[in-house]
Amino acid sequence: MSHSAIAIKQAVILAGGEGRRLLPYTKILPKPLWPVGNVPIIEILLRQLAKSGIKEAILAVGHQAELIKMILGDGKQLGLKVHYSQEAKPLGTAGPLKKIKRLDDNFLVLNGDLLTDLPFHSFMTAHLKYQPMATVAVFRRSIKADFGVISEKNHKIIKYLEKPSMDYSVSMGIYAFNRKILNYIPDRKFDFPELVKRLIKLGQNPLTYHFRGRWLDIGRTDDWEKADRIFRRKPKLFLH
Repeated sequence: MSHSAIAIKQAVILAGGEGRRLLPYTKILPKPLWPVGNVPIIEILLRQLAKSGIKEAILAVGHQAELIKMILGDGKQLGLKVHYSQEAKPLGTAGPLKKIKRLDDNFLVLNGDLLTDLPFHSFMTAHLKYQPMATVAVFRRSIKADFGVISEKNHKIIKYLEKPSMDYSVSMGIYAFNRKILNYIPDRKFDFPELVKRLIKLGQNPLTYHFRGRWLDIGRTDDWEKADRIFRRKPKLFLH
């Protein structure tokens, strides 16, 4: 069967973290329910996924799970079915997948704290075209050093850069996986960086999907403030 005859219909959203970077605010409201404009960030993601053809979202929940369930319910009002996978203790960013028993042959995995206008349908199509174990959405981000950076040789400064910026390709926290990837995830706390390194070592290098639009990680206070401003000004960029 060609990839054009297949579609990804299932997504897993990681919504179990404690949001330590946003303390003390996340003691009151779990990070996935943080508002961007007047809409919880995870609701924006779920609506985007429904528009892209996703029929089922499985939320891996832990911290303040009951509040998330109360707000989102079964997802019917968002245009898709929402189910929950509860973790009794933190399992990292890859470990929760091992608990989910009925994953499709190919499925999405997303962090539940991001705002983006990534074309999910195009991303899924790219994954199905090449059929890798994993496809990772990638964004170019400039990271500025807060200090003067020195290069030296024989205890002499040979180059000095005042607070330089460097560009990196960073993971957007959006992945497309083949179900076979579960064979590489142990039954314990396990994070995506460990998984990627394991795949590389085994010659199953994940593919990248480069995106140049908008992407903000609201787990960072600066990004959340920027996301809130952008969404209030132009909500149609994210919700059509």
